[in-house]
Amino acid sequence: MANLFAAKPVAPLAEALRPKNLDEVIGQTHLLGEGKPLRLAFQSGQAHSMIFWGPPGVGKTTLARLSATAFDSAFIALSAVFSGVKEIRAALEQAENNLIQGRKTILFVDEIHRFNKSQQDALLPYTESGLITFIGATTENPSFAVNAALLSRAQVYVLKALTEEELRQLLHQVRDKALQEVQMDAAAIETLIGYADGDARRLLNLLEQCKTALLATGGQTVDVDLIRNALVLNSRRFDKGGDNFYDQISALHKSVRGSHPDAALYWLTRMLDGGADPRYLARRIIRMAWEDIGLADPRALQIANDAASTYERLGSPEGELALGQAVLYLAVAAKSNAGYTACNAARAFVQQDKSREVPVHLRNAPTRLMKELGHGRAYRYAHDEPHAYAAGESYLPEGMPEPGWYQPVPRGLEIKIAEKMQLLKKWDKEAEKK
Repeated sequence: MANLFAAKPVAPLAEALRPKNLDEVIGQTHLLGEGKPLRLAFQSGQAHSMIFWGPPGVGKTTLARLSATAFDSAFIALSAVFSGVKEIRAALEQAENNLIQGRKTILFVDEIHRFNKSQQDALLPYTESGLITFIGATTENPSFAVNAALLSRAQVYVLKALTEEELRQLLHQVRDKALQEVQMDAAAIETLIGYADGDARRLLNLLEQCKTALLATGGQTVDVDLIRNALVLNSRRFDKGGDNFYDQISALHKSVRGSHPDAALYWLTRMLDGGADPRYLARRIIRMAWEDIGLADPRALQIANDAASTYERLGSPEGELALGQAVLYLAVAAKSNAGYTACNAARAFVQQDKSREVPVHLRNAPTRLMKELGHGRAYRYAHDEPHAYAAGESYLPEGMPEPGWYQPVPRGLEIKIAEKMQLLKKWDKEAEKK
């Protein structure tokens, strides 16, 4: 039994194949290409505090580990999820011992956004004194997730999700190194890349599952059926551009437009649970407010924007409550696409129409010459007119008929807007008679 418990665990594929140098890193060419910022920093050998910001599985931890070699430093890693004051103190004591032995220390804090203000503040004096070179990794916006004082002392490097081509390169590289016996057809490769969704670690885990499933089933080739039926996959995840993703977005939008709050909340929750980017959903919710509610209830626009800002500040899962309540409000709000229709009509008209001159009375007249040419002459200042409205005045180019693009609907605030527009037309007709 002693031998059993002493056995060394087998490292997952993602750990076993972690790059050993910058040239093995796939992706992040905007930072690691020749002459790019992070490669130059590594080549200089001069350590500086850094924050790696990006989605999961893009190489934040890998780059932090590689920095220890580049900067000839000891490497201490902490996870903000599991570490507290005790672990921070122990890491700093180790850094002091390293310094006594003439060696610098890199303190890497994964998910730094999970540390509270006090924990982040505790790192400041040791970063400033040079005892440690601080490197943090976060999936959250550092502007909100990291204290301003700590943020000002670190260079932020923004990492991007891997492209499909980069994931394809990684897949072939892994097969050549560790999975030579695993055969895959082209459709299976594309399916795995879609499920990975820019996450290298997820792709490696899927490949490992493929190998296990193939051995268990006795099959010869990984195909789409094996991936979908035999692997442990979250079937609700969305591949970029996949029909399932856009079908559910369509269902969410149409549920809001159809004033069905429960259906709207269901589709929002389904997408969040399936791994959709909440920031993307926040942008779509704002679009819904402009497209389907508009001026019938301007509060919907503010609530949608506030929900997006709230998510940026709180992240998941707390910020998702704001998105949910925004969807509920939009669903029950008065609906109007009058503004949306008017904007589209105006855009279509301008695109096919000639360039019409600005009427002389509406032109700007900042110089004496322009005034002598009549620019701005006979312009009626609305605030000097009865009801602050210059009845009978024209603001369209000469010869252009009133287009009537904006037609308020008899719902919400647009009822009042329609009444106001009717009153203005009445005053215009009275002015014409005079």
